[in-house]
Amino acid sequence: MATHSTRMDDAVVELREEFRGTLCLPSDEAYDETRAVYNGMIDKRPGLIARCTDVADVVAAVRFGREHDLDVAVRSGGHSGPGLGLVDDGLVIDLAGMTGIRVDPYERVATVEPGCTWGDVDHATHAFGLATVSGVVSTTGVSGLTLGGGHGYLTRKYGLTIDNLLGADVVLADGRLVHASEDEHEDLFWALRGGGGNFGVVTAFEYRLHPVDTVVAGPLFWPIESLPETMRWYREWLPNAPRDVYAFFLVARVPGDPFPEEIQGEKVCGLVWCYLGPEEDVEEVLQPARDAAEPLFEHVGPMPYPALQSLFDVYYPPGDQWYWKGDYVSELTDDAIAVHERFGEVPTGQSTMHLYPIDGAVHDVAPDETAWNARDANWSMVIVGVDHDPANDEKITEWASDYWEALHPHSEAGSYVNFMMEEGADRVRATYGENYERLQRIKAEYDPDNFFHVNQNVEPAN
Repeated sequence: MATHSTRMDDAVVELREEFRGTLCLPSDEAYDETRAVYNGMIDKRPGLIARCTDVADVVAAVRFGREHDLDVAVRSGGHSGPGLGLVDDGLVIDLAGMTGIRVDPYERVATVEPGCTWGDVDHATHAFGLATVSGVVSTTGVSGLTLGGGHGYLTRKYGLTIDNLLGADVVLADGRLVHASEDEHEDLFWALRGGGGNFGVVTAFEYRLHPVDTVVAGPLFWPIESLPETMRWYREWLPNAPRDVYAFFLVARVPGDPFPEEIQGEKVCGLVWCYLGPEEDVEEVLQPARDAAEPLFEHVGPMPYPALQSLFDVYYPPGDQWYWKGDYVSELTDDAIAVHERFGEVPTGQSTMHLYPIDGAVHDVAPDETAWNARDANWSMVIVGVDHDPANDEKITEWASDYWEALHPHSEAGSYVNFMMEEGADRVRATYGENYERLQRIKAEYDPDNFFHVNQNVEPAN
């Protein structure tokens, strides 16, 4: 009897005839390097990795997966915390080789292939003094961040990434290529805006761009003992701040260079700023934070927007151990602040908690206008246990889990899907709330067999 490996090898011979990219099997020398993802905790062993170069490769890979009844995962940037860009024994459709970008500076539109990182996009758009909404780490892939909703430094002024998505090319579960927008496959377009990778493989994203060039940005740290008063100040100050002002709250340890030697390793709370308004007004913006408590360190100044986007890259290289948990937060209650105070002394130098603002322009969109429905929340929180050393896996996982468990009663029921581990169907349903059943109906229309299920899965309606 032929083994599973032999059957896969025989099938791959057929796929090679219509595939321009690289097909990587467990027997190949490059296999371990090819299956590696951002989170070093993930150790999944796919039966085949199809590294696509174009849309035709994606179509061929999808049809191959269906014909051979394989579990299929789709990977672009590989930043998925639970490693949902990989699947044991099945097929990985790897989009990392599809990195084309076209910028139309006159219409302020960028067309981006799914293998790009946000650093690639920033490089292409910054030449024209333009940008769109993305995250805070430039090595993140565009696909996962966008399909999950997408928030970052530009969110208070320009909304979520999906609020700036104009259209998408999508390879469906049956191998067809369609274009989704407000005018074509409108229901699919609605679902793509926050519904994750449930509906197909996106092979091109069209983004609206905004005039963003130099920003005033950087960190302000307070001693960790100042957390209660500074977080109370922050909850009152942020909702009234102009939309040109963005600042996320963090707990962390001060890293090494380029920070001054005397504060390296200090446990801190603080803000990371991004100000889009006139540079001459920045002191007026910063002063209330200084008045809330005496800063331990402050380094805020003008910088190109891509420099801000890549600020954390050096501290979070690929291959570290990661465990994270998230929640949406509408109100920072005194009880919640007491929990932050209790857990705020992070266990390792890279571990952290971030409260990302999702108010401002995000609230201009109704909860039922996109699949992402947390339009009444004010923050998207993530608790991140990170370390270089696998020996600390238990320490960082326990800290992040215990911190989240203590905070969850003071948070919303759902979370940004990109900040979730594999947490089960009830958690996915809670995240989409009243939009979940509509997502199920659209899933039943475009993927009735749940072919795309290696994700934060929305099951098709019966």
